[in-house]
Amino acid sequence: MASKAAPSCRLVFCLLISAAALRPGLGLYTVNSAYGDNIIMPCRLDVPQNLMFGKWKYEKPDGSPVFIAFRSSTKKSVQYDDVPEYKNRLSLSENYTLSISNAKISDEKRFVCMLVTEDNVFEAPTVVKVFKQPSKPEIVSKAPFLETEKLKKLGECISKDSYPDGNITWYRNGKVLQPLEEAVVIIFKKQMDPVTQLYTMTSSLEYKTTKADIQMPFTCSVTYYGPSGQKTVYSEQAIFDIYYPTEQVTIQVLPPKNAIKEGDNITLKCLGNGNPPPEEFLFYLPGQPEGIRSSNTYTLTDVRRNATGDYKCSLIDKKSMIASTTITVHYLDLSLNPSGEVTKQIGDALPVSCTISASRNATVVWMKDNVRLRSSPSFSSLHYQDAGNYVCETALQEVEGLKKRESLTLIVEGNKIYEYHFKFFFENLISGFFYDLGSTSYFNCNDIVGKPQIKMTKKTDPSGLSKTIICHVEGFPKPAIQWTITGSGSVINQTEESPYINGRYYSKIIISPEENVTLTCTAENQLERTVNSLNVSAISIPEHDEADEISDENKEKVNDQAKLIVGIVVGLLLAALVAGVVYWLYMKKSKTASKHVNKDLGNLEENKKLEENNHKTEA
Repeated sequence: MASKAAPSCRLVFCLLISAAALRPGLGLYTVNSAYGDNIIMPCRLDVPQNLMFGKWKYEKPDGSPVFIAFRSSTKKSVQYDDVPEYKNRLSLSENYTLSISNAKISDEKRFVCMLVTEDNVFEAPTVVKVFKQPSKPEIVSKAPFLETEKLKKLGECISKDSYPDGNITWYRNGKVLQPLEEAVVIIFKKQMDPVTQLYTMTSSLEYKTTKADIQMPFTCSVTYYGPSGQKTVYSEQAIFDIYYPTEQVTIQVLPPKNAIKEGDNITLKCLGNGNPPPEEFLFYLPGQPEGIRSSNTYTLTDVRRNATGDYKCSLIDKKSMIASTTITVHYLDLSLNPSGEVTKQIGDALPVSCTISASRNATVVWMKDNVRLRSSPSFSSLHYQDAGNYVCETALQEVEGLKKRESLTLIVEGNKIYEYHFKFFFENLISGFFYDLGSTSYFNCNDIVGKPQIKMTKKTDPSGLSKTIICHVEGFPKPAIQWTITGSGSVINQTEESPYINGRYYSKIIISPEENVTLTCTAENQLERTVNSLNVSAISIPEHDEADEISDENKEKVNDQAKLIVGIVVGLLLAALVAGVVYWLYMKKSKTASKHVNKDLGNLEENKKLEENNHKTEA
């Protein structure tokens, strides 16, 4: 039986070999697998009824077979041939489907499924394709900068571990870069790892840049084939610093040139539009033909008005490329004449001038005692109300911080000749006719000098619970007011004061006296100290309210009447003086004539006595 079995077995294997060599198989079937995945190859044959066993093999490049797996139809056992590259990687199922784990590039072969009966061999070939996705492309060896109009290597695009090998493409701003002589040069190369059989693709790009490439993104991509077809992977964008020469120079002034004033510091800044920008320049100042070498800034400190002019800057190695600007140093001069403290007599004329000299039209504002005047002051005949603190202020609206001001403190005083009463004047110089005028007028010109004048008024509140006492004060400079209670000497501090206008203001107190009191108002300035008192009854005692201070209009009328009286008096004085001189001349002449008459009468008497003596002698 053994001898019979052996020829039968040899016959089967001979049939396997001859079937593989002579019988045509089914059409090719391709299985695509990703690198590292499992390769699954179905047998694609119908299992015959009289099947003896199934077997898998692959073909070498020279066509010789290598058997790798065997499965008996009766014993249900599987045997794997001793093939090192497939050790522990094969699995043959009951339906004769072959699985290969951890797919490798070397698994790309033509595999054949064989089903054997006693009288026939059936085959189904399968072609295995393995794909490996390459790594994401990356731009490496990037140039630190590119220069316009120069062909320079931009960088390399590299993608690794691909199977089969892929293709690399360059892009500028999303558009494909095609090779162009002396402008775009692309060199592609690939290299296979002998162990893994994976490819590494590298593409270098040489590129001639222009200013249009500033901030333009460059990318690359790799196109490869995978199990499901063609795919493309893109790199990250790369933006390159583009160097280009300076084509224009500009000059700047800090701070802005329309706001420069005397005393400011000026910084000139020169800029070139090249990349990288120039670091040094030549600066040309007004009236200086030679440039000053400096960095891109040049500073002038504490400038004056004579610094106004044209300023320029240029490249050091290309002086024809120049920029210029005109700088105006704004100034403002103010001269107030007179200024400071000025004391004048009432009726005097005082010309006041505020002269402005400026780099452009300036605004002028006059203030008196912090109140804006509608026009500049002019004094042809000073009045007491003209006294005050005058300020002439000017400014250039366009130039921040450029303003000037001068002040004049005007003190108006009465003429010293009027500091006594006209009544006394008339009583000592003129009698009779002028006495009544002097006694009825009794005009004191202290009323128009800067010494404090006081008038006190009182008024009872309608409710009868309080009384308001007002001390009206007139004087210049502004008098200080103090309230005291006569007897106790207590000082009253809770007062209310009005604004000081035209030399007048008032101080008001509100009291509720339980007994009769005497209030004293004291006004004092640099000229004099004036005191006035007022008796105030207790709240329970009704009393007559005194009228408020006369109005400004009435005061003006009084002043006009006083001026009229002064004019009449001065005229009468002049008439009296003339009459006195005439009388004195008359009396002097009368005395001289009397002396001559007496002398003549004396001579006549003497002659008469001589004649009588002569007669006596003769007798």
